[in-house]
Amino acid sequence: MKTYKTSEIAQLTKIHPNTVRLYEKLGFIPAADRMENGYRIFTDIHLEQVKFARVALQIEVLQNGLRKQVITIIKTSASGDFKRALALTAQYLDQLRQAQMDAEEAITIVERILAEEPETGDESLMTRKEAASYLHVTIDTLRNWEMNGLITIKRKQNGYRVYDADDLNRLKIIRSLRCANYSLASILRMLNGFSANSEGDLRKIIDTPRESEFIISVCDKLLTSLGKAQENAAWMMKQIALMELLSKAEA
Repeated sequence: MKTYKTSEIAQLTKIHPNTVRLYEKLGFIPAADRMENGYRIFTDIHLEQVKFARVALQIEVLQNGLRKQVITIIKTSASGDFKRALALTAQYLDQLRQAQMDAEEAITIVERILAEEPETGDESLMTRKEAASYLHVTIDTLRNWEMNGLITIKRKQNGYRVYDADDLNRLKIIRSLRCANYSLASILRMLNGFSANSEGDLRKIIDTPRESEFIISVCDKLLTSLGKAQENAAWMMKQIALMELLSKAEA
């Protein structure tokens, strides 16, 4: 059975030796045996588990507790319960696929809303409270969307905000995209992009941050992030199967 020092594991996986020790402390890899001088002794299982943890932790999607599930999967695999780790990863992959479907469906809903001709006229005006009730969101949510520049609301002479049919359509779009976990920045990018070019590809616009967006979060490119997460999850399942074989060989 081949063995490795901490520095060798670090070199092979391109991480700092302290990260290897941290992974052991966190339960991301099995506890290493020790030599008489106290130095850690790692095996191929440790090496592959570090690789596994590294890929698993690349996944940035935080919605619906997915990040916590990744941590659970890593620790379960490190404990040697590969069958449960495999089942958890399969469940995790299913959730990612559902999130992808939700994100795609939200774009389809937006395309349908944009294709509709809203009714016009004063009879469609609503107060903020009425608009919130109509959309099944809170008043604070509407206020937040306005503060973040997603919508500009007209005011009556008395200063009260009023929402017309165009505003409600725009709010339906924002709500649909937020329910699918798109970021406020990506939604604003899409709305502005559509205003500039109504024939543009909404999926490409909402998933492609501009160069001026210096700080990019995972939900600013949600479709890409979910796709990458699914690729990683599929690799994780193969890696678990490999580690199970190694475990049997070392037993």
